[in-house]
Amino acid sequence: MIDLRQLRALRAVHSEGSVTGAARLLGWSQPTVDYHLHNIDRLVGSPLLTRTKRGSTLTPVGHLVLDRAQQILTLADRTLHDARDLAQMGRAKLRFGTFPTAAAHLLPAIVSEISALGIELDAVLEEVDPLIAHVNRHELDAALVYSVPGYELPLRSGIAATEVLRDPLLLALPAEHRLASRTSIDRSALLTLHDERWLLGATPNDPMDQVVVDAFAAEGRSLEVAIRTDDFQVMLGMIAAGMVIGLVARLASAPVHPGVVLLPIEDPSFARSVLLVAPTEAATREPSTAVRQLAGAVRHAVDGIR
Repeated sequence: MIDLRQLRALRAVHSEGSVTGAARLLGWSQPTVDYHLHNIDRLVGSPLLTRTKRGSTLTPVGHLVLDRAQQILTLADRTLHDARDLAQMGRAKLRFGTFPTAAAHLLPAIVSEISALGIELDAVLEEVDPLIAHVNRHELDAALVYSVPGYELPLRSGIAATEVLRDPLLLALPAEHRLASRTSIDRSALLTLHDERWLLGATPNDPMDQVVVDAFAAEGRSLEVAIRTDDFQVMLGMIAAGMVIGLVARLASAPVHPGVVLLPIEDPSFARSVLLVAPTEAATREPSTAVRQLAGAVRHAVDGIR
């Protein structure tokens, strides 16, 4: 069975570049570090390090083990920290990530309900890509992210994803635009906007942007991306000024600028799926009890805005 000390030794050698440096970092003797490294080599059946006079580097097998080790050690450290918090304060703590729009509209209700259950949320606000990376490395207990139909999120095995909201995308036009008088817009009318200047999000390959980019690409068209921003007020101001057009998720659609018209799109592919993603426990293959309580609070917060 793998010993956490073996993983700590491997991580320290990778960080410091040598067994000597690892011993100094960990506060262990060099023979102790070597002992744990030899034991994990024996367990794996292959050397995890290439040793030279200039230091030690990980073999390909060593890199694979280190990748898993980072997750195991992070989870072990957090388990001890959270257990101590619960023992001392009678409260559990969850590290919860969310993208800014969901934080603005859902987080107050989530925090209110989850606090009443004796759970403290340590919230992190980031865009979807870094949130997924944190969850994959088990650095977050759960996160709200989003995708669109046909676009798979790069979630590792052992990460559960549950849809909590189907959030339609709206076409945002200047009030003076030729299509602004419509009550909705179908796909064929949307595709006539290939010569417009578009505003997209600041993150490249954002699924919400990619759905419209790919819709035009399927017709042999490309979009002119005039500006990229995640600032909703900047986006509305530029659209109201007639400078650009763009897509807005319904969750982020209030308050609406007086010079902007939001049109529902008559195509189910123009919607984002808001997902709660979380690592599962090995024994049950489900998220922890506290995360399941968090999921309930998220669903109640979503119900409150429908």
